[in-house]
Amino acid sequence: MTALTHFNQSGEAHMVDVGEKAITQRTAVTEGYIEMQPSTLKLIVDGGHKKGDVLAIARIAGIMASKKTADLIPLCHPLPLTHVEIKLSAEIDSNRIRCQTTVKTNGQTGVEMEALNATQIALLTIYDMCKAVDRGMVIQSVRLLEKDGGKSGHWLRNQN
Repeated sequence: MTALTHFNQSGEAHMVDVGEKAITQRTAVTEGYIEMQPSTLKLIVDGGHKKGDVLAIARIAGIMASKKTADLIPLCHPLPLTHVEIKLSAEIDSNRIRCQTTVKTNGQTGVEMEALNATQIALLTIYDMCKAVDRGMVIQSVRLLEKDGGKSGHWLRNQN
């Protein structure tokens, strides 16, 4: 088992020193879902929400969140992101919206946290915009699907 990297030999929390790591292209892909009532999903898909285009606003919120990750997670390195893509798709049969986020950088540490943060905030934005009509929405299954770059190379979630 790999040791936890955010603790020093004395067991104190610290920021990992990535200064000696090679600069490589880093990519992370995450996903998450927000389940809702069929009428809420229809409102979003049909563009009938009084506050505007729910998915467009959620997409922008997620992109903004990815750039603020180091401000929110204490030991996370600030990274210059080179690409953030958020795909929001309605899954009518499941009464939910899927968010898939891809984040890239050229750096010395990965962008998993930035992608996870973007996914969470995009889904929370949907909740915020629609809570007046559906307080029972559920955000679920936010997870890393794939990462690439750095010493550990490529990792892909087993889909079985």
